[in-house]
Amino acid sequence: MSDLAAVGVAQVEAHLARLRAGDDDHPPLAVSSAARAASAVRGLHRFALREGLAGADPSRDVRPPAPPRRLPRALPVEDVVRLLETVGAATATGEQAPLALRDRALLEFLYGTGARISEAVGLAVDDLDTDDGAVLLRGKGGRTRLVPIGGYAVEALRGWLVRGRPGLVAAGRGTPAVFVNARGGALTRQGAWTILRRAAERAGLPVDGPGAVSPHTLRHSYATHLLDGGADVRVVQELLGHASVTTTQVYTLVTVERLREVYATAHPRARG
Repeated sequence: MSDLAAVGVAQVEAHLARLRAGDDDHPPLAVSSAARAASAVRGLHRFALREGLAGADPSRDVRPPAPPRRLPRALPVEDVVRLLETVGAATATGEQAPLALRDRALLEFLYGTGARISEAVGLAVDDLDTDDGAVLLRGKGGRTRLVPIGGYAVEALRGWLVRGRPGLVAAGRGTPAVFVNARGGALTRQGAWTILRRAAERAGLPVDGPGAVSPHTLRHSYATHLLDGGADVRVVQELLGHASVTTTQVYTLVTVERLREVYATAHPRARG
């Protein structure tokens, strides 16, 4: 440990660089693993300084590698439409089963409001106003926001609230939750994820791997499609319930990437 006293910044950086690059016996470190290694090295030097084993901390100004910026994945509009149309199908008698009504209402609501899955499953009937097409969402940190609901989502919610939910709730515990399970209790996050997964599989969309559809995919799609349609980023910030516009601005990067793709394939002089 006493050797730490003679270690300099360049030596710390060189050691971390070797860890990141790997060698014949060790594969290169991923960014996340390299960041953990940097944290461990910095922790060691802080300990040595605190215990009097070194006179300075050469790792103080060494910064861990920044992880690559992961852009949220949004579905094309036609994929969202196909996803929504896979749920809520009528039975052979022309009726829609209560759970089919619920599934369609849930997915239409998620895409039509940009709600987080926790906000959807925590939604109470009194938070909904289908006449005015608005909903009070209760987000992170106890913050609330009033969000408009699109016409398709309003129609699906009315069908569920009138023809599907009453029978299930009557057989259950009388929960105030908008979305309930087959026993009449409040739908869970896992239950909502299962509904979406089944719909995605029927729509031919991926449900596993890095491009898998998730409840948050609909929120990403909601934000991206609003911005593609010309919505102001500040308005989208309010609709999503982001405390900072910086969080929302990541979606503007998604639309720029989409513009680049269109340009690269459509413009005759896009490529040399």
